[in-house]
Amino acid sequence: MLRSIRAVIRDADWNTAALVIESVDESATGLTLQVRSEGLGSSFRGSIDVRTQGERFTVSMGLRSTAAFATNRSGLVVLCPPQVAGADLLVEHTDSTTETTRFPRTISPHQPVFDIAALRWTHDALRIGLRFTGDVFEIEDQRNWTDASFKVYSRPLSLPFPYPVSAGESIAQSVTVHVEETHAAVVDASREDAVIELVPAGPFPAIGVGAATAPGPAPHFPRIGSSVLVELDLASTNWRAALHRAAEGAALDVRFVIDPDAPERLHDAVAALTAHEVVRVAAFPSTGPSAHVSDQATVDLLRSALASCDMDLPVVGGSRAHFTEFNRERHRLPADLDGIVVTTTPLFHALDTEQLVESVAMQRLVAEQTVSDANGVPVHIGPISIRPRFNNVATAPQPGPTRTDLSDGYGAQFTGAADPRQAAVELAAWTISAAAALAVPGVASISWFEQWGPRGIRTAGAALPVEDAIIALAGLAGAELLWDPHPDGRRWALGARTGEGTTVLAANTAAEERSMTIRTSSGEVTVLLAAGAFTRLQL
Repeated sequence: MLRSIRAVIRDADWNTAALVIESVDESATGLTLQVRSEGLGSSFRGSIDVRTQGERFTVSMGLRSTAAFATNRSGLVVLCPPQVAGADLLVEHTDSTTETTRFPRTISPHQPVFDIAALRWTHDALRIGLRFTGDVFEIEDQRNWTDASFKVYSRPLSLPFPYPVSAGESIAQSVTVHVEETHAAVVDASREDAVIELVPAGPFPAIGVGAATAPGPAPHFPRIGSSVLVELDLASTNWRAALHRAAEGAALDVRFVIDPDAPERLHDAVAALTAHEVVRVAAFPSTGPSAHVSDQATVDLLRSALASCDMDLPVVGGSRAHFTEFNRERHRLPADLDGIVVTTTPLFHALDTEQLVESVAMQRLVAEQTVSDANGVPVHIGPISIRPRFNNVATAPQPGPTRTDLSDGYGAQFTGAADPRQAAVELAAWTISAAAALAVPGVASISWFEQWGPRGIRTAGAALPVEDAIIALAGLAGAELLWDPHPDGRRWALGARTGEGTTVLAANTAAEERSMTIRTSSGEVTVLLAAGAFTRLQL
């Protein structure tokens, strides 16, 4: 009925402090957790209390800060499942008036509901009610970040943030959940034996790889994919070195980040491209209301620089941060772009593996909505990374290189986070699943991870398991795409047809062995896949 109820402490850059459980008192009707916050300068102590009574239960949080703390959000959040999209929603506001609306079906760019005291909806044979105390709540559509949830949170974003919590100040909030069964739920057992039917859908997307941002000279490695996507922050000291390393034997997909103090540097950067093969180019401001979104002024600046260097390249634009910014700010994009760019980062709000797996179905929504909004121009997705390459909502200056060479790296090496699952065997299956979600008609290219390094498909010296998935995908580029228009969110496959036959890639991201039946016009096959595995089939 709900994904979770969480107590969160977030600092002025939206980073989340850990809540450490010091003790748990358990009774027949509930739990009391004694907790303290840890990290980011926070110093909260108190309890989280869970109590049940009949068809309702209440989660209460009482925390006291021992020192002053600047926060963007401290309190309870409730995550509702994405399956409630389109469901009727009754809202009680803080003045006791009511409103009937719906959970948004398409991904809502802004908060679909404000000023919440209570909510009620019906889904999957359950009538669910939530009542909140301690603050004013509102809803955010977290599918924007490929989270599988709608988030109900407190302190409206229309109020200033960060806001101060004084030493000795307490935060007290509660959520009461009431549940009634409306009728017996019917389980559709046939879903376990559902057939994945792949149908033709235009060309298979080109496959690219992100340029390595790790320190040091590039190791020897095989070139994979049709292009290398390189992001060049023109305010950095070593963007020229980053460009040179990325261009070694590869066609470039170039994304410039404008230096707000010296926008004229874009001319020099464009001039530096004349020595290289470039497939497309984009530019983004780093500050202001259009931060990380290609607005008209930035695109005009880029086109002027291209013209002055007598270069005729496809100019694309969109968001380099998240789909969120494209969804919210697409009115800023020029209407005559040669393509739309977006990216996905599945572990923005949470770091658990369940979130990584469940993000795949949300990626399908992002891809379809981006293609719809692109109005017929090609969509380019990437660079895809497990965790964010930079904090686009940070209020403090972000770190960067001080050298002109790459001995310290650049870009995400300073501003991003590596994830140990980059080396996991299961990431290969996740990548095939994500490709099946993202490769919808209208998506022209998908760029993945980095060439090598802690965010790469290789270490500095050896291939990681995910490289096999990228090689398999790259081998299908340009053929006729076969896709599943109606995925169930649990089984993923895609394919390609050439004059030599039909190739299918199927993946299992579940924690258990799973059987999958795949049908194309070339035939039908049933395959048993181990947990976290993918396979390549010829039909």
